[in-house]
Amino acid sequence: MKIFFIGTVEFSLSALTKLVEMGADIVGVSSKKQSQFNADYADLAIVCERNHIPIFYPDNINSAESISVIRELNPDVIYCFGWSSLIKDDLLSIPRLGVVGFHPARLPMNRGRHPIIWALALGLEETASTFFFMDKGADSGPILSQVIIPIDYWDDARLLYNKITKTALIQIECFTQSLIENKFEKQEQNHELSNNWRKRGSRDGCVDFRMCTRAIYNLVRALAKPYVGAHVEFDGSMIKIWKVEEVKSDLHNLECGKVIESTGNVFVVKTYDGAVRIVEHEFLNIPSLGSYL
Repeated sequence: MKIFFIGTVEFSLSALTKLVEMGADIVGVSSKKQSQFNADYADLAIVCERNHIPIFYPDNINSAESISVIRELNPDVIYCFGWSSLIKDDLLSIPRLGVVGFHPARLPMNRGRHPIIWALALGLEETASTFFFMDKGADSGPILSQVIIPIDYWDDARLLYNKITKTALIQIECFTQSLIENKFEKQEQNHELSNNWRKRGSRDGCVDFRMCTRAIYNLVRALAKPYVGAHVEFDGSMIKIWKVEEVKSDLHNLECGKVIESTGNVFVVKTYDGAVRIVEHEFLNIPSLGSYL
């Protein structure tokens, strides 16, 4: 079974490496030389060069040139894992088995952008690793493989990203074999259960200490590496916050945003219903006790 591979993020690199280790017949790869959009961008060239796999860097994966290149390679299936634009009909129609996409959410729920970030920011208790046959919609095609993944309190973006990747690589090995043997099944999505997460903007990463403590905790862990980091606005600058801890506080008469403790590089800030201890950050000068963020 000939596979054409499309991807440009850390997960794409892990999946491509897994397929190479499995001895899969990868006839070509499309990727990007750089990305200003994907914070978790990864270069797939090293794996391709080491294993003599042709790699292409199209400006538009749906262009006539891209379609011609991929059609010439005549893949049986296309794996599109970690790509930020929709695949259109001309490309979808090339492989006889279809185009398999990946979405780290429990489809049909939570389609759309930034699924790991939104799952953590919203405090969800579970997500999923989902592979599906792509159609002209966004994350709306029949499901090929789905595994539910619990989200633990201490999971930040990196831990959840790694947890999903570990599960997904096992799925890839299983469903690739089922595709080779023509023993796979499709599960249609119930579109009535779907919702679509929007694109995240800079304002969504701003910590406002009028928020409750848990909401701040969830926001900071959602944007932890490999993503861009949450931030606070202080003295006219946007300063990254990478890790906070929840702190109980009975100082209900104090205003939100007040620094109530400061020890070394760590300080505690009053929130709406408690406080947060700011543990990892990019402050060059620690805010003084009694100052406001």
